[in-house]
Amino acid sequence: MSQENVEAIRRGYEHFSATGEPIWDDFAETLVVRDHQSPDQGEYFGHAGWRRWIDDWSAAWTEWSVEVEEILEAGEAVLVLIHHTARGHSSGLDLDSHDGILYGFRDGKVTTVDYYTGRERALEAAGLAR
Repeated sequence: MSQENVEAIRRGYEHFSATGEPIWDDFAETLVVRDHQSPDQGEYFGHAGWRRWIDDWSAAWTEWSVEVEEILEAGEAVLVLIHHTARGHSSGLDLDSHDGILYGFRDGKVTTVDYYTGRERALEAAGLAR
């Protein structure tokens, strides 16, 4: 099942790049998104929560992009290592970081999304520390 999860995430990133929307059928209604980038970020719930997370993230930057560098199997979870670049909306500061997003699955659907600043933190959270 984990290779199927990897393929679902790969398709999802391709679809999001083309349309700006995830493949909603791949996400559980009970989805929980946690952004570990800042301690006051909190959790987001469901499909509406995912949208709020992206909106909150977008509001902080005048422009941003995410490039997928590697997609790794992590048991039933999938870790996506990314290169995130952005320019601060108010500050104008440039961000250039290598981060990770860990997708948890249950019954073939994404149930959790955890964003980690720093590749090492993401690998450790996924149990894949190198």
